[in-house]
Amino acid sequence: MAWNEPGKNRNPWGNRPDRGAADLDEALRRFQRKLAGIFGRGANGGGDGGGNGAGGGGAMRGFGVGTIALVLLGIWLATGVYQVDAAERAVVTRFGRYSATKEPGLSWHVPWPIEARRIVNVESIESFQDQTRMLTSDENLVDLNIAVQYRRAEPVAYSFNVRDPEQTLGEVSESAIREIVGRSSLDFVLEEGRQEITARTKELVQRTLDSYNTGIEVTTVNLQGVSVPEQVQSSQRDAIKAREDKERLGLEAQAYANDILPKARGSAARQMEDSQAYKARIVADAQGEAERFSQLLAAYERAPGVTRQRLYYETLEDVLGSTNKVLVDTKGTGNMLYIPLEKLMERRSPSLTLDEQRQVPATVNRDAPQEAPAATIDARRERGSR
Repeated sequence: MAWNEPGKNRNPWGNRPDRGAADLDEALRRFQRKLAGIFGRGANGGGDGGGNGAGGGGAMRGFGVGTIALVLLGIWLATGVYQVDAAERAVVTRFGRYSATKEPGLSWHVPWPIEARRIVNVESIESFQDQTRMLTSDENLVDLNIAVQYRRAEPVAYSFNVRDPEQTLGEVSESAIREIVGRSSLDFVLEEGRQEITARTKELVQRTLDSYNTGIEVTTVNLQGVSVPEQVQSSQRDAIKAREDKERLGLEAQAYANDILPKARGSAARQMEDSQAYKARIVADAQGEAERFSQLLAAYERAPGVTRQRLYYETLEDVLGSTNKVLVDTKGTGNMLYIPLEKLMERRSPSLTLDEQRQVPATVNRDAPQEAPAATIDARRERGSR
């Protein structure tokens, strides 16, 4: 059946607002009485009537101020409770001055404005990148992209000693890489020197940060990109080509020197040895001639005539031995001699000395042509001196 049928008052909203307001007021009064009983204010609320009304109003005023104060105090004290993770440290300050460092776990401090805390993660690895352009030691421009990774190793030093540790780290890193690259050549930076540059940069950055006592530990430094600016690439290529040509020509010159110098040293050594041999030969010849002259002088003193005659014959041998003339003594004979001179010239040999003639056996036909032993002039002289 519908609620609006005639003769029946079935309006669901009929008298509902008055009944709802009364129920809400009653529930609120019961709640106030319970709170007043909890805080010891039930004595003022005994009895009914007007007295109850007045007493209830005073209880409400006292309960509101105290409750709000206690709630606010509880909330303020609760703000001092905090949790420190395993990788974190809490730096507590009291009126801005360092007070303590809290280890991982649940902790509490006097809330602000008396004490404050700063949570510092000492295990996480942070990083930043910086791209800059700088000059090398051989006055070439190079673009560098450097990446630095670090961690906050000392939370107290990190929190108090430097105003902005990250900005300080960036400035120190750029200054360090400029110093290292400024002392290196372009080829060293572009090719084999990257590892050495990063190691030296890391050492210099860490040493500078330690001098500032920033509490930051640098873990790695990487050169992610090293290139020559586009504006100077053509000039740089020409410079590199010129340097390569210089090195090539230098190597060729060194190879030529390595080929010529040993030969020159060998030739000089050979000439020195030849000169020493010539000196030794000349000195030996001079000493032999002097010895021969001394021996001739002694023989001449013993037999001047014989020695003089012998020297005369030996001189004739030396002079006539190298001529192409034939001397024939025909004095005192009327015979006409026929001698094949051309045959004598072909078979001619140096004539015998006096000693050699004495050594020829008597059975030898002296008229027949004899072949003299092959001896040099020096040998004959030596034999003649004996």
